[in-house]
Amino acid sequence: MYKLLNHLLQLVEEYEKTGTPANEDVDLFGRWLYERNDLEKLAVQPEPEWASKADGRTAESVINTALVHLYRYARLHAKVAISDSNFATPDELIYLINLRAFGDMTKTALIRLNVHEKSAGIQIINRLIANGLVEQSTGEEDRRNKIISITESGLQALENSMTKFRQASVEVVSGITQDEKLELIRILTKMENYHIKKSRDLLI
Repeated sequence: MYKLLNHLLQLVEEYEKTGTPANEDVDLFGRWLYERNDLEKLAVQPEPEWASKADGRTAESVINTALVHLYRYARLHAKVAISDSNFATPDELIYLINLRAFGDMTKTALIRLNVHEKSAGIQIINRLIANGLVEQSTGEEDRRNKIISITESGLQALENSMTKFRQASVEVVSGITQDEKLELIRILTKMENYHIKKSRDLLI
């Protein structure tokens, strides 16, 4: 296995030159190697073409347009999924999903988690309260805080709609492979983390 060991030593030397902190950590080296292999794969792929590229349309413009279109397609699939449910909009279902996943939280935290402006988030929460799907209580430490909790009716409504909602999610990402889905998660998570830090004070 001399060739393998020699290649590994060359990779370790290349990794060491990156100046990565704690570069003797095996996990960090493995992550670097994984990302390096991804970059090599990208390097051999031709640059994609898109409409009006020759006229100066930028990659940023194409990405933004694609994200907007995909959001609209996702909304259409989600609306079909809740068409025979008690939910008026997909956002109501998503608010319940987050409450079930993360537990009770303040009204402000719930709205932030769903990346809504305050007025839009309050309207969604008020509809959920009116339909008995969530309930509102006063915070113990700060009585100005309103704590939102999912009710038993909310859990049942959520359970009744989840099968179709999951199918809608599958439909949105149809057409790409499992490896592409994982790579897309990595890229979108990186983008979202950037905007979470950048836009922390903009929504509320």
